[in-house]
Amino acid sequence: MTRDGSQDSGPLSRWVNVERLPQGRGAVTVEASPAECAALAADFGIPGLRDLVGRFAIEGATTRLVVTGTVEALVTQVCTVSLEPFEAPVREPVEVVFTGTDQLAGTDAEDADIPDPLVGGRIDFGALTAEFLALGLDPYPRKPGIAFEPVVVGDDAGPFDALRRIRDGQA
Repeated sequence: MTRDGSQDSGPLSRWVNVERLPQGRGAVTVEASPAECAALAADFGIPGLRDLVGRFAIEGATTRLVVTGTVEALVTQVCTVSLEPFEAPVREPVEVVFTGTDQLAGTDAEDADIPDPLVGGRIDFGALTAEFLALGLDPYPRKPGIAFEPVVVGDDAGPFDALRRIRDGQA
């Protein structure tokens, strides 16, 4: 939801009114459609994404909710060594605390433990799924079985070779 109260139109959006949960407990499952997966893959700059599922358990009072669960998907990324695309599973644990926006009044914005706000008694579980998928992506993906081996050309090991010879007393 934006600051003016309208809903975001992100690639994956599943709004849930948590005030309607029985006694502050519930479960939410988010399954992304192929079109939503394609849009998220484009947003994240990866070649492919499929089978994205977020499973969440919700506990607590509507003034302070704890959301736990997992986000799982199969992603296609490009190996940073061989530049070949490959598919790998992502499984990211989720634990987030939400509280009413009035509970955040007077808190320091730089406090590391500030809970996420509940705006209008609702949580966007689609955005939460996308956020934790992004956290689970490897920033330097490497295809299984591929190892980085530095290239050494000739006997000259680099620009500091002369200094190394001086240090070793070979100069």
